[in-house]
Parts: sequence; structure tokens; C-alpha cells
Amino acid sequence: MYNVLMFVDSGVDDSLALMYALQHPEINLVGVVSAYGNITKEQSINNTAYLLKLAGREDIPIIAGASGPLSGEAAVFYPEIHGEEGLGPIQPPENFISKIKVYDINKIIEIVNEYKNDLVIVGVGRQTDLALPLILYGKDAYKDVNAFYLMGGAFLVPGNVTPEAEANFYADPIAADSVLEKAKNIYIFPLNVTNKAIIRPETIDFIADNTQSPFKDLIKPAYDYYYEAYQKLVPGIKGAPLHDVLVLSVLTNPDLAKYVKRRVRIEQFGKAKGKSIADFRPVPEVDPPETLDNIAMEFDLERFVIDFIEVFLAQKNQK
Repeated sequence: MYNVLMFVDSGVDDSLALMYALQHPEINLVGVVSAYGNITKEQSINNTAYLLKLAGREDIPIIAGASGPLSGEAAVFYPEIHGEEGLGPIQPPENFISKIKVYDINKIIEIVNEYKNDLVIVGVGRQTDLALPLILYGKDAYKDVNAFYLMGGAFLVPGNVTPEAEANFYADPIAADSVLEKAKNIYIFPLNVTNKAIIRPETIDFIADNTQSPFKDLIKPAYDYYYEAYQKLVPGIKGAPLHDVLVLSVLTNPDLAKYVKRRVRIEQFGKAKGKSIADFRPVPEVDPPETLDNIAMEFDLERFVIDFIEVFLAQKNQK
């Protein structure tokens, strides 16, 4: 069983990743940090609360994250890809926030201490909220966390918000660089692999027709909206890449991906803002072992698709 603390910004792929985590029989979701990213912080929290209620898991604490990056710049949202509320055409009820208890950022440290040396942090949104405990509590804030699984970056491939930068790292490069430098045992899932994590519409149709998941009525309309947006972004694409779901799939299937170990830094300013930097020369510079990150470079697509189907067809006992 994996005790998982998730950091999300509740766009379509974040939401599908949260659904996957709630469905997975080997994942014990111990908290969700919900913040700005594809949508506003308030919309993100509302979506998270909605999904937890559908799953019958209102016992899972929701932690309110940041409204914008550490730089103080205005956050940019992407309704054309994720919909006005982050779930494509789905409009969750707007009153969830007023009815639920939402914790502040200190709850992260409480959870880390509660699951000392038995906790994985999965960050599939902006890095701001992951960086905040490092600012508030110092570089040892996460010393008792087993590993970090992060969706972000682009190495040797184009970015998705600029020619060189991926959205999660671009939105707050100061936070991303801080997390990558101070946290230990990091697994990074960049666009190199997540762009290939394609789930086709016929797979979604099969799941929607056969699943008993509490998210049965959300999966297809959210995916269809997302896929339509991707068809405009990448003409000819045969499905939609579920960037964030891949991270959890590899967590629970460790041999699904292959990695290279490199020290990763994030460019913070100028035209290359948000660019992921690692030394891919045949003989790279030697960095201290504790600074090296695991960068996913390959994965087994067929096994990923099968895992995705199996998880959404599984019957998980609700707590």
C-alpha cells in the first residue's frame, strides 16, 4: 500500500489522476493539496471536494494551496484546454467550499509527520505549494518523505507553453528549482514521456460503458473536451495524453518506466524561463549523488493503457 499526498491544480488530467488514485486498490490517499494552475485556487478546491464526495471519501483532508506563483506574477489559466471549471463541460456545484473544512499549508507537515518514512508525495500541478514548506520550515521539511513523483519539465523535446518550457515548471520556476534542489529521491515525468501517454477515445468509451466507478458520468465528457482541445494543438493526434495519470501508474508499477540520473535545474528568467536543464552530454559533469534526480525517459505504453483500464474497472472498497 502506498500512502500518497497529492498536489493538484484540478484540470482534466489532474482530475483524472485524482480519480485514478481514489480508485486504485493499492493507493491510500492521505491528503490533497489543491491550488491554482489550470484554473483558480477556489475552482481547484471545489473540484477536489466534488470528486472526494463522489468517491465517498470526504474524510480525506483538503489543503488550500497558493493562488499564484512565488514571484507574485498573475497566474495564467487554460480554460480552452480544461474548461471553465477544470472538468471540461462538467459544472460541479459551486457551494462545496462553504460546506467543507479546508486546511492551511501547515497540514502538509502534520501529514509528513504522521506518515514518517512511509509517504510518497505526488505533485502533478504547479510547484508553488511543494516549495512553501521548504520556505516555512527549512530544507529539512521533507526529510521523512520517501520519494517525490513530479510531472513537469521537458528535456530534448519542445515545451508546451513556450518553445522550451513545460507548464508546471514554467508557471513557477523559482518554486520548481527550489524543490528540485532541496527535496531528495525525486522522480520527474517530463513531456518526453507524458506526451506519449495517450489514451484513445475508444478506451474511454469502453471504460464508461463498463465501469462501476463513482466517476462513471464524468470520465467521458471530461476526456472528450480535453481530446478536442488536443486535436487543435496537435493535428492528427489519436488520443489525449494523460500526463498526470502516468505518474501514479508508474508509482504503482515501478518497472513501467526507465530513468537517467541527472541533476535538474530550472531557468528562472528571460526567454528561457521555465526551461528544464540537465547535462545529457556523453560524459556529464559529476554532481554529488544527493543532487541527482531520476528523469523518466521511456515507458511501456501498452502496460500503461492496460493499467488505466484495470484501475477504472476495479471495485475499490470505500472507507
